[in-house]
Amino acid sequence: MPKKGGKNAEMGKETQAQCKRAKLEEAPCSPSVLNFETPDSLFASLISPIKEEEFFREYWEQKPLLVQRDDPLVAAYYLSLFQLAELQELCHQGLCYGRDVNVCRCVKGKKKVFNKGGKVNYMQLKKDFDQKKATIQFHQPQRFKEELWKIQEKLECYFGSLVGSNVYITPQGSQGLPPHYDDVEVFILQLEGEKHWRLYKPTVHLAREYNVESEERIGNPTHEFILKPGDLLYFPRGTIHQADTPLGTSYSTHLTISTYQNNSWADFLLDAIPGLVFDTAKDDVALRKSIPRQLLMQVDAAEWPEKLSSLLRRLAERVEQPRELRASDMRKDFITHRLPPCLRGGSESLGPGGKLPKIDSKIRLQFRDHALLTVEPDQEDAVSTVSPPCLPGVGWGGPGMDLLLREGHCTQLKGLCFSLLSPQTHGLRFPLSHLAALKQIWSSSTVTVKELTLPSDEEKQNLALALWSECLIEVL
Repeated sequence: MPKKGGKNAEMGKETQAQCKRAKLEEAPCSPSVLNFETPDSLFASLISPIKEEEFFREYWEQKPLLVQRDDPLVAAYYLSLFQLAELQELCHQGLCYGRDVNVCRCVKGKKKVFNKGGKVNYMQLKKDFDQKKATIQFHQPQRFKEELWKIQEKLECYFGSLVGSNVYITPQGSQGLPPHYDDVEVFILQLEGEKHWRLYKPTVHLAREYNVESEERIGNPTHEFILKPGDLLYFPRGTIHQADTPLGTSYSTHLTISTYQNNSWADFLLDAIPGLVFDTAKDDVALRKSIPRQLLMQVDAAEWPEKLSSLLRRLAERVEQPRELRASDMRKDFITHRLPPCLRGGSESLGPGGKLPKIDSKIRLQFRDHALLTVEPDQEDAVSTVSPPCLPGVGWGGPGMDLLLREGHCTQLKGLCFSLLSPQTHGLRFPLSHLAALKQIWSSSTVTVKELTLPSDEEKQNLALALWSECLIEVL
C-alpha cells in the first residue's frame, strides 16, 4: 500500500517532490464528477453521496465505508483516470522496476516479486501479467496524469497531510498481495473491471507500520464485497485486507489514494516536545538542574517517576500559555514534499505579469492553500535574496510557500519548486519588523498596499514588489 511522508515504503520520500513528467497523449477526459473549486468541495464530491460530517463522525479512523454507485457518469470518469492500455506508452517513457513499477503475485500467503531490474520492457511486463498472473503496481501515477495530480494536490490541501497513490492492475483469478494492514488511511477507486475484497477486524487499531498477517490469525472477514467501476472504498489504517480479481473479469484496475502516514498525536508530540523542553528550560531552573548522580548507570530508574511527573506537569503548564510555536519538522516535511498546484496555461502562468503593485493597488496572496506561516530562530545576520522560482516542466512547476519568520534577525519567504531528483528552495528575506504586514497579507482576502502595517510607503511598496516578483501575490 502506498505511503506518503517521512518513510515512503513504495518509492522513497524523494518521489513526493517529483514534478509531472511528459504528459500521456490521451483522449479528452470524461466530464469530471468531482468539484475542484476548493479542497472541501473536492473531498465532498469524492465521497458523495456520504456527507463530510457523517464520514468523520461515523467512519474516519473507525470503520470501513463502501460506496457502490452504479452510475455510468462516475464509472466513465474513473475510467479516464487511468487504464491498462496506457501502460505501453508509459513504458516507452523510461519506467524502471522498483522506482516506478512492481510486478508481484500472492503465492501461498506470501508476496512473490517478478521485478527484472532496470528499465521496464512492455512485452516482458505483458508476459508476466498474462502468463504469471502477476499484478502490476504502478507508483505515483499523478506524475503522468493531470487529473490525478489535481485530485492529490487538492486532497493534500484538505487534509494538511501528504497524499500518495498507486495503481494496481490484476488479471483474473489472481491476487497481488497477501492479507496485510497499512499505516495509512486508504481510499480505493475502482477504475476498470471488478475486484473482490475481504476486510478483517484489525489486530492493531490505527497501526503505525505495515504488516502482513496470516490467514490463520485473521479469522473470517467482517466485510466481503465486489467493487465495480465508479465504486469507492475507504478503510482506516490497521484494517486487514486482501483483494483478488474474480474469474470472468479479464482484469481489474483500481487506484489507491493514501494519507495520514506518521501524522498522529504521537508523531506530533515526538516532534514538538524536544523544542518545548529546550524553550522551557531557558526560563525554568528546575529543568536545568542536574540529574541524580549515577542515574545513567542504573538498570532500574523506577524510583524517579514522581520527579519525572513533576517536570512533565511543568511542561504542560508551559503549553497552556500563549506563545509563538516554532515550525516543526512535520510541518517542514509536509511543505517540502507536497505537490505544487496544478496550473493551467503552462509555466508562463507563474511569471510576474500584469500591473506592478503601487501604493494604491489591491493585492492578494496566491496559492493560499500552499502557504504556511512559521517562526523560528536564525543564526544569520544578513538580509539576503535568493533566486526566483525554477519551473521544471511546462505547466507543472509551482510554489509551495513556507513563510519563515526568523526571530531577531530576518524573515524568509520561501517558495518551493520541484524537480525529478530533489526539491529546490528559493525565497526572499525581510526584517522581522515586516511580520505584521506579512500577516495582513496572509489573513486577508485582499488588502491595499497602503494599508500594510509598515512605517513608510516606500517599505510597503518594496514588500509588495518583492512578493509580486516571486509570483506570491497578484495585483487586482
